[in-house]
Amino acid sequence: MAATAALMTTMLTSSDALAGGPVGPDGRHRYARRDLRGVWVATVTNRDWPSKPGLTAAQQRAELIAHLDTAVHRKLNAVVFQVRPTADALWPSPYEPWSQYLTGTQGKDPGWDPLGTAVREAHARGLELHAWFNPYRVAMHTDPSKLSAKHPARVHPDWVLPYGGKLYYNPGLPEVRAFVQDAMLDAVRRYDIDAVHWDDYFYPYPVAGQVFEDDEAYARYGAGFKDKAAWRRDNTDRLVRETAAKIKKLKKDVRFGISPFGVWRNAATDPLGSDTRAGVQTYDDLHADTRKWVKEGWIDYIAPQLYWNIGFAAADYAKLVRWWDGVVRGTGVDLYIGEALYKAGDPAQPAPWQDPAELSRHLTLAKDFPGVGGHCFFAAKEVRSDPLGAMTRLVTDHYGKRSRLLG
Repeated sequence: MAATAALMTTMLTSSDALAGGPVGPDGRHRYARRDLRGVWVATVTNRDWPSKPGLTAAQQRAELIAHLDTAVHRKLNAVVFQVRPTADALWPSPYEPWSQYLTGTQGKDPGWDPLGTAVREAHARGLELHAWFNPYRVAMHTDPSKLSAKHPARVHPDWVLPYGGKLYYNPGLPEVRAFVQDAMLDAVRRYDIDAVHWDDYFYPYPVAGQVFEDDEAYARYGAGFKDKAAWRRDNTDRLVRETAAKIKKLKKDVRFGISPFGVWRNAATDPLGSDTRAGVQTYDDLHADTRKWVKEGWIDYIAPQLYWNIGFAAADYAKLVRWWDGVVRGTGVDLYIGEALYKAGDPAQPAPWQDPAELSRHLTLAKDFPGVGGHCFFAAKEVRSDPLGAMTRLVTDHYGKRSRLLG
């Protein structure tokens, strides 16, 4: 997500749980989960973990445990662990191959079960474990021959489209939506995870001069929609709605959360949108109606990536917190703010990110909005390395003692 957030920055510029709380459309009372303090652990391209492919099982396990111990040290209470980065798996999946980010070779057994270990060791430390899946991304390249021989994308080449230097499953195919749900829900069925978590990738971010070639699927399935964009949004809606129902059918206590790009629509595009001038809008560009998912109660929490500083002209953190607070009000859907810890001290970022107090100010500001139930930090490498001392400052200012979500 850091790479995406960096790209988006460029594009931007051209109550405590209450019994009998709000009732969702499924008839269930929703109970607020307050004071989430989360950290993302990204495995794609070995961003946070493991530090490189090909480490021994013991080395990989030790590095993972170190991230969990750091989360405890920083007084956090939830770890969002990426277990399906590129249509692969960090558990012994019957649907998809072992991730190449473990051994360097897709499909090669690493000799241990990272997800099973993460769940067990996180819970032993009083941490929630949110299993983070990417639904449609197949590869960080466009060559299917580089995938393992039995990869579903090679077995079903008609499922896959190249775009922007990557391979994606086509969200417009019902068989694709069914397969990716089965692949993800295998982990829900087999492990004691606390939540299913998706990030901001649905239809891919726009790439200038390139076309996502789904005309054939649109011709086959798009009847009754006013245009392709509406059909694409419906495809994404179906994935969210169907997955939510299947999670609750499998395990009613497993939560479903999504962390989208922080701008649904600009107010200039839609009066219901935020006072922003973002170059990307999830509704229009990613075909993800994130606001609808909250209003319909399809998800348990939303964690928008508000990866900008207070006062940033195109997308002001303060204005977006206010907007999202209004969106969740009365829905029973929890709001956790995604925070760009990785920007602290980055010389490519504007002056506010050179101030170790910027993130602490975010949490101070968010306290004025009752809908904000916590924060999640991108990402584990920076939680550990603490650039500028920004994490230490935040913990000192706001996390005086540990706050547990688990019983």
